[in-house]
Parts: sequence; structure tokens; C-alpha cells
Amino acid sequence: MILLDGKRIATKIKDELKAEISSLSQKPKLSVILVGEDPASQVYVGHKEKACAQIGMESEVIRLSASSSQDELEQLIEKLNSDSKTHAILLQLPLPKPLDAFSAIEKISPSKDADCLTAYNQGLLALGRPLVKPCTPAGVIEMLKAKDIDIAGKEAVVVGRSNIVGKPMAQLLLNENATVTICHSKTKDLKAHCLKADILVAAAGIPHLIDSSFIKEGASVVDVGIHRQEGKLIGDVNPLAMDEKAFALSPVPGGVGPMTIAGLLKNTLLLFEAGKLN
Repeated sequence: MILLDGKRIATKIKDELKAEISSLSQKPKLSVILVGEDPASQVYVGHKEKACAQIGMESEVIRLSASSSQDELEQLIEKLNSDSKTHAILLQLPLPKPLDAFSAIEKISPSKDADCLTAYNQGLLALGRPLVKPCTPAGVIEMLKAKDIDIAGKEAVVVGRSNIVGKPMAQLLLNENATVTICHSKTKDLKAHCLKADILVAAAGIPHLIDSSFIKEGASVVDVGIHRQEGKLIGDVNPLAMDEKAFALSPVPGGVGPMTIAGLLKNTLLLFEAGKLN
């Protein structure tokens, strides 16, 4: 079984970005907005800060209290939109209740949308003409291509339909000429659908939902899920006995996670370069 080693692939991407950024007189800057004190979000934002520093990219984390109002959050976004030194904006999700994530995301200028979350950029993605690509789904595509796994003409199944992963993942696979099925909580006989997949992307957010009995012989399996159980990180896929059936599998941790951060860095540089042309 082939290991889809996202950590190794992401390191190569970061090395390439570092070389490109070192030649720039002005450095791209990513601004991350973190609302509240969600422990997982704190960790993720820390990883993003560290990755920016590693490649010579500027970053800032703007922290708002969990009691911040919708107006406070959206005014901050508008301020960053007009800040010429900020080239990309990322709103760390989830937001504390009762804040409205959709409303806040729609305040982000599409030209500074670091994770392709605005309706405008999602529309460009659906048309096959993206300005930027959503970080996690784009990372999945890169992992598959890095191992020369053909996507065109293959049966691809995405388990999960979130706006951040599931839906854009299906769109990117479609853009690569796969035949795509999206499964979700209302899907009847999930296993039957998964067993048809040449490429299976598990993004349901349910620990070990997928086991080897869901896997078609020779399938490539990408595990987007990440959960902490008994002090260990596990995914949506139970890796036991996968090597007996799967052609390729991404690990948790060390698979999709590093690719997501690499995608964020790539998007920040892309938005920076696009801004210079306008």
C-alpha cells in the first residue's frame, strides 16, 4: 500500500515557496482572525503562524474575545480589506455562538479570501475558473497527483458535504474529470456507494466511520477527518486491514493536515501576486 505522505509533500511545497518569497522585496502577509479560545483552533492557528515564519512570509493573528459582536468582527474584516499590507485574510472556524460565519465570510474581499470561502470565489470554482482553491480539497488533489494516481475517468466518492471540504472537494474532483458521488448523513447504504469508489475521500467528521469493508480493492483513500480520542489523533478512516485492500491511504496525522497549511501559504502568495497586477 502506498502512503500518501502529506507531510513530505507539504515540505517540498514550502521549500519552493520559501525560495520564491526570498527573491521578493515585499513579503506577502496573511492575517488570521481568531475569535474565542477554542483549544483546537488555537493549535491550528499556531501551526499556521509557524509555517509562515518558516518560509519568510509575514503573518499576524488578531484575537477577539468570544463575547465580540458580529459588528466588531465584520468591522475588523473591513479594516483588513482596506489594509494594503494585508494580502490574504483567514477567518478561523468555527466561530463561537451566536456569531454568523456566513455573514462574516461574505465581508472578506474575494481578492483577499485565503481559503476560497466567499460565495464569489466558490462560484468561480464551480465554473472551473478559480482565483484560489480551497486549501484542504486542493491539498487532496496534490497528494493524489504526487503519487501519479490518475483522477480522470475514475469513480470518486466524497463522504461529507460541508462548504469547507465536501462540496468543494467534489467540485475539484469534477474539474479533474472524475465521476463524482457525494454521500452524507441521509445517504442510504453508504457502504454500497463507497465500494464503487476508485478514489474515496472521507470528510464526514465521524471517527473511524470508514473501515476496510467499505473499500474497493485497489482504491485510493484520503482521510480528511481528525479527532482526538484517548490522547491520540485519529481520522474518519480506521486504518486496520486497509493495507489488504487499498492501493493508497493518507495517514492521520501527517496526511491532509500539512497539505492544508501548504495550500494556505500558496493562496497567500497567489493573492499577493494577483494584487500587484491590479
